[in-house]
Amino acid sequence: MSTPALKIYNTLTRTKEEFRPIDPAHVRMYVCGPTVYDYAHIGNARPLIVFDVLFRLLRHLYGVEHVTYVRNITDVDDKINARAAERGISIRELTDETNKVFQQDVKALGCLEPTVQPRATEHIGQMITIIERLIASGHAYAADGHVLFDVPSMQNYGRLSRRSLDEMLAGARVDVAPYKRGDMDFVLWKPSKENEPGWDSPWGRGRPGWHIECSAMSWAHLGETFDIHGGGIDLVFPHHENEIAQSCCAFGREVMANYWMHNGFLQVEGEKMSKSLGNFVTIHELLHTEKFGGRKWPGEVLRLAMLRTHYRQPIDWTVKALEEAETSLRRWSEFISAGAASGDSGNFLHAFEGALADDLNTPLAMKLLHSVYDPSQLDKALNLVGIDVRRYARWIENEKSKSVDASSIGALISARLTARALKNWAESDRIRDELAAMGIVLKDNKDGTTTWEVKR
Repeated sequence: MSTPALKIYNTLTRTKEEFRPIDPAHVRMYVCGPTVYDYAHIGNARPLIVFDVLFRLLRHLYGVEHVTYVRNITDVDDKINARAAERGISIRELTDETNKVFQQDVKALGCLEPTVQPRATEHIGQMITIIERLIASGHAYAADGHVLFDVPSMQNYGRLSRRSLDEMLAGARVDVAPYKRGDMDFVLWKPSKENEPGWDSPWGRGRPGWHIECSAMSWAHLGETFDIHGGGIDLVFPHHENEIAQSCCAFGREVMANYWMHNGFLQVEGEKMSKSLGNFVTIHELLHTEKFGGRKWPGEVLRLAMLRTHYRQPIDWTVKALEEAETSLRRWSEFISAGAASGDSGNFLHAFEGALADDLNTPLAMKLLHSVYDPSQLDKALNLVGIDVRRYARWIENEKSKSVDASSIGALISARLTARALKNWAESDRIRDELAAMGIVLKDNKDGTTTWEVKR
């Protein structure tokens, strides 16, 4: 049975299109990654999980060696400068520390490592080259130590976001400056103060604007034009619109990427997530603290809860949704562990792949998982979307172990050994039953010692 054709909703055309890669032997995707000044929040987790599923699907369809996935790390930014100064540490120390936690959290969510994770600071040369090309072609100008993109010089600027001039002016949070020719012009390069990171350039010591960073990194690793560019819906304007302007005008191309994909917004328990409302929650807090719902949550639960909503739709992040996701995971884990088929699953895997190939219809794919009767097929399907029930089971077991007071267990085992030595079998059995009620399984060894473990 043939694999279903992949269809993608393209923000650029506002239609669902059949995916046709530029080169089927080398499918290329770029997704905007984190600005590493603080822990990533749960809203940031959505594109990480969504585009990891797409990465897995592309590898499944075209072969592992034929897909390149680039997700950048922004390590030069005004927020980074401010946070480093606030903490009294170097910018590199801050970004390395934050990126380390980010990588651990993303791994816990079940995401594969992208093919390349470029850092912005390692691509300053490419940024300068693009800016020089834009100036030479009349699309940018230097003024007062700054270099700005001349928006009116690009005839079809705004094609991605399809906003009116007034909407673009409002959305861009325009900075009023005497050196700007037009209100919409945006910064490609800006001067650095002595206490700020900076690099030598034809326009003086300075640092890049945010938008030019992604144009440079995508060019360096994927070429002038590539297949898919992804990110959150909040990045459509101005970030992605400006990336297109820079890349297309610098390289004389009609498009930067052929397909643009954007995931929807996330709210928490029916409200917009914000620190002022006290509902701002990071991936790290969900994994390692009891801030949300009074407990920690395994990465597989977070991932499954995210995939139950279609990536383009808004998602409401609730404790109830996490509990429902965990119920499903527990059932699937037990079914796969049992290993015995309980019915005919028919063309389940084909239908499952078809759901994913239809613009990542994960809600349908998750629904299909409840109708499969073959543990092997269920396992394969879960692996395709990055859900590892065995890792989930290990997490549960590990958490149970942490909740057990080892010294109390040891005292009970010693008391039981004493009872056995005195041939007080009733007391020995009573202690065994007490431990069993705590979830502790004893194993009596031939040498007279007893070991224990927490049962699942």
